[in-house]
Amino acid sequence: MEKTGVIEPIRIGKQAIEAATEAAVMILRIDDVIATRSSKGGSPGGMGGMPPGGDY
Repeated sequence: MEKTGVIEPIRIGKQAIEAATEAAVMILRIDDVIATRSSKGGSPGGMGGMPPGGDY
């Protein structure tokens, strides 16, 4: 980047790496929760919203 005259502060690069790390950890946690539910045979998710029947 020095050839183009753009100098990136170390703080910005460090912050970008930390944000990417946090995002990766969050994705791995979600994946672990889904895998745990699948292996335990948890009940499948149903349809949301109001129950059937009746005139609302």
